[in-house]
Amino acid sequence: MPHSDALAAVDLVIQAPDIDTPHIKHLAHLVGAEAIDALAAAQTQAFRLSPARERAGVAQFCANAGIDFGFVPAAQRLDRVRLVAMDMDSTLISIECIDEIADLRGIKPEIAAITARAMRGEIDFRESLTRRVALLAGLEVAALERVYNERLRLSPGAERMLSGFTRAGAKTLLVSGGFTFFTDRLKARLGLDYTLANTLQVADGVLTGRIEGTIVDGEAKADAILRLRRELAGGDWLTVAIGDGANDLPLLACADISVAYHAKPVVRAAATYAIDHCGLDAILNLFR
Repeated sequence: MPHSDALAAVDLVIQAPDIDTPHIKHLAHLVGAEAIDALAAAQTQAFRLSPARERAGVAQFCANAGIDFGFVPAAQRLDRVRLVAMDMDSTLISIECIDEIADLRGIKPEIAAITARAMRGEIDFRESLTRRVALLAGLEVAALERVYNERLRLSPGAERMLSGFTRAGAKTLLVSGGFTFFTDRLKARLGLDYTLANTLQVADGVLTGRIEGTIVDGEAKADAILRLRRELAGGDWLTVAIGDGANDLPLLACADISVAYHAKPVVRAAATYAIDHCGLDAILNLFR
């Protein structure tokens, strides 16, 4: 059993594409750290300042300096993570698939405006998805293949993050308000364990403008992580959720540790940690 002092110990982890040495020293002074250790990171700089005895002033300084930060408890170990659930669009991948599909039809601005309002939480996700998909009626399925092959890109650090969690024994869940056309391909490509997304209805090789079955919204995302959490992560294990939009809030609320990745303000405010300046692999450094 870890000593109670060890359980209470907290470090400050700071990360950014580049961190000036005076900034590191200033943050170490703010938190009363005695040690500064460089952490492994791809295309970023990352440091652990330990112990972090104080927190005052850290958030504001990091915001001004363009630094991602997180206070990491000693008990928050990578080998305790048993499930990592993540959103797809603008999280695991860098695009909003429906916006790019719309672009091939010449209506991207119209659909992107609805997408943005939904991600900010200004309109109901189910309503927004129904309206957006209806505008795609008549589009050939081949357009989806073009988006996947020509436009879909993984977010920076995605593969390194997935590899790190998988090596530590965690299962991965991709749960999306997007479409199975893309989640199925990403599951095969990345070796993901579970996926859940919406199925676009197709007739004679074209989209009908409707969704088949029940719409995967924020509540469905939450149900998915709760189901797997009961199966995989009971007892002392940890679950992690990663998202960017308002419809991810129920998912994030169901995890032990939530991460807002390049997210809307409402999501950053609700999450345990926010990654605004680094890639997805920065999440690994939020664990010991």
